[in-house]
Amino acid sequence: MDTPIRYDLIVTIVNKGHSDKVVEASKKAGAEGGTIVYGRGTGIHEQAKLFSIAIEPEKELVLTLIDRQKTDEVLETILVEAELNKPGKGVAFVLEVERTIGINHILNNMLNNEKR
Repeated sequence: MDTPIRYDLIVTIVNKGHSDKVVEASKKAGAEGGTIVYGRGTGIHEQAKLFSIAIEPEKELVLTLIDRQKTDEVLETILVEAELNKPGKGVAFVLEVERTIGINHILNNMLNNEKR
């Protein structure tokens, strides 16, 4: 337990209704889950209109805090399962996490494994 766990934050932005694919893909690749945040797109490709009224497409952001050793596998699984390699399906990026607090279940698992 000398080496601290390093984390990444995978941020995935998809159209409304597609966040379940991202969460399921993340879990399939070893993540424990994710947090879904709702937002709206404002990019140049988001300028849809209906009867001359601008429509702001709703988006879902999936925040996945992941052990850095699992990042590549989780990101690749999200790419395939959520079809982010197809135009208009979404985008994902990774941010390095400097510090975390409140992730007690991981510490407890490590301590339990050391006792065995």
